[in-house]
Amino acid sequence: MQNLWEETGFTTTMAELEADTQLPRELAELVYASRLLGRESRLVMHGGGNTSVKSQLTDVIGNKVNVLFIKGSGVDLADVTAYDFTPVRIEPLQKLLQMILSGGSLTDEDLKRFSNRELKNFLFLNLFSLTDHMVRNGLTPSIETLLHAFLPHKYIYHTHSQALLTLTNQHDGDRLSREVFGDRLGIVPYMRPGLELARSAEKVYAENRDVEGLVLLKHGLVTFADTSREAYDLMIDSVSELEERIEQADRKTFPSIELPEELLPVEKVAVMVRGACALEKEPDSKDYDSFILDFRSSPEIMEYVNSDDLETLARKGTMTPDFIIRTKNLPLILPPPDATNPDGFRQSVQDAVESYKKEYTAYFQRQHAASGIDVEMLDPLPRVVLVPGLGLFGLGKTLRDARITADIATITTEAVLQAESIGCFESISESEVFGVEYWDMEQAKVKRYQHDVFAGKVAMVTGAAGAIGLATARAFRDKGAEIAILDLDGESLEKAEKELGPDTLAIVCDVTDRESVSEAFKKICRRFGGIDIVVSNVGAALQGRIGDVADEVLRKSFELNFFSHQAISQEAVAIMRQQGIGGNLLYNVSKQAVNPGPDFGPYGLAKAATLFLVRQYALDHGRDGIRANGINADRIRSGLLNEDMISSRSKARGLSAREYMAGNLLKLEVTAEDVADAFVHLALEKKTTGSITTVDGGNIAAALR
Repeated sequence: MQNLWEETGFTTTMAELEADTQLPRELAELVYASRLLGRESRLVMHGGGNTSVKSQLTDVIGNKVNVLFIKGSGVDLADVTAYDFTPVRIEPLQKLLQMILSGGSLTDEDLKRFSNRELKNFLFLNLFSLTDHMVRNGLTPSIETLLHAFLPHKYIYHTHSQALLTLTNQHDGDRLSREVFGDRLGIVPYMRPGLELARSAEKVYAENRDVEGLVLLKHGLVTFADTSREAYDLMIDSVSELEERIEQADRKTFPSIELPEELLPVEKVAVMVRGACALEKEPDSKDYDSFILDFRSSPEIMEYVNSDDLETLARKGTMTPDFIIRTKNLPLILPPPDATNPDGFRQSVQDAVESYKKEYTAYFQRQHAASGIDVEMLDPLPRVVLVPGLGLFGLGKTLRDARITADIATITTEAVLQAESIGCFESISESEVFGVEYWDMEQAKVKRYQHDVFAGKVAMVTGAAGAIGLATARAFRDKGAEIAILDLDGESLEKAEKELGPDTLAIVCDVTDRESVSEAFKKICRRFGGIDIVVSNVGAALQGRIGDVADEVLRKSFELNFFSHQAISQEAVAIMRQQGIGGNLLYNVSKQAVNPGPDFGPYGLAKAATLFLVRQYALDHGRDGIRANGINADRIRSGLLNEDMISSRSKARGLSAREYMAGNLLKLEVTAEDVADAFVHLALEKKTTGSITTVDGGNIAAALR
């Protein structure tokens, strides 16, 4: 493993952080080393691992206080800041551990209760308030705070090294560790993170206080020193030794199963998986909690999922307890997706998910009864799905969550294959899995992220580079949806993508070309796993006196203002029916559909047809749980109503531009954001379909009768 430490980078980082005079220098040193560790996914992933430094501070009455700065639970080391470390008073932590080690008056039941329910409160009670800024995020101190507190060293680094986990997730992991490190590192048997692990690690350290670090079997690697650089170098050198040992083993080959001649494409499989892995919020509500999917494939993943021993490999469990809260202990395994029998495969996906849910429920009931822990069952759905012939899917409430899950699943497949070449991969027991999965301090890592109402939903907006389309995409994004934006103008679309953020999927699409539309939906399904909300917003106000207008103009208007909506709707409905979890079709119709203006016949006729298209989809696909609703807007500043048109129309009526734009009952200008809010409102209306909502400030002539 490459050592990334650079003195120039260290000096620069130190200068930047030391500008904040409230922070001790040693904390700045910790930040630099922590970021280096966080850059390497083979060491830590997505909030995993923890680092700390000990410092002496002065409290408000002038007393010197020994404080442990330890990374907040769930914070990513890669971009950690000084304010992501929680300052905890050391003496109370050490007294607690000594009381536990000596036995005292605490029974085993006291310890069990304390470690499960009261450790978090104990840590919060002993936070040192360096500044209001230091605790502004309400971060929870790491689960490993006690382990860091009892070790006497100034800097302590703890990673979930892939190499360490590969070597120690074996029945003889302790022997293999000794083979690599000898007595230079202490070997700590697996214990649940937190108090139990701290107690066990202290006993191992007490036997040999000259060790350079600790091997936490089936968990992670700890190195420590009195300088940041020394502790970092020890971590990198130790991991390099582990990697060298793994490379010495002859790589085991895994025979592959026989695959169908033709496989279903990823986008079709994703839709089936996503639909099967949704949960109805209430019986017969047709309102579902759903996931976003992230697909992965690589030579290592394919070797794993195509193995004829996949069932055995996949049931060996997770690499480290830290992953359980993200991925659950076991993945879902599907059969190869045979393209000659898509209906059969879809049924097999549904059956596999139902079996997984039953197995998870049985696991919970067994361990809940055995442990006596007072907890409610988490959802019984998988977070990792293995598909022979294709690869794997990570599932999450957001695209970020799905990517985290897929990252962990990817590295797990690689580690298991390596571990099997050394010996036999062996994770922790079922009871130990339960103890971690249902521990509130572990769950706090994922619960710190709050999800909005459209989390788990995928929204697509056409004409998204325009004023209404961009405002609508922004509104759904702000409510938690994953966003796909379509437009024919690639340059404007790129600008919209930059504004909406890096997770936005931007697709150049000609909505009048069925093949282009179909390809766009395939890309969306490959990226997110499916579709839930479609805002068919594209349109253009083609003009002409109806008795004089050329057929070419009229047909062009219908292609864009009617047939494009039909093409988009058909593609969306096909996917939504495959998912089986309903969906939302939303249309930008126009007041022209019911209140035509002079010389706007080509536009209004097509929009009138689109209004009835809304109602027809509501009528024909309500039985599929698919809702169809529209917006009739008027006088919105956009590509359809630009400044030149506003000027000419207002002058023709003897009005100012402001008076013209506010020419409605409320005397208020209606904006693109108002239309966007109306689309969001309709998407939230669970029992509304076939509705046309006017967003025009009040225009009786355009009101529906």
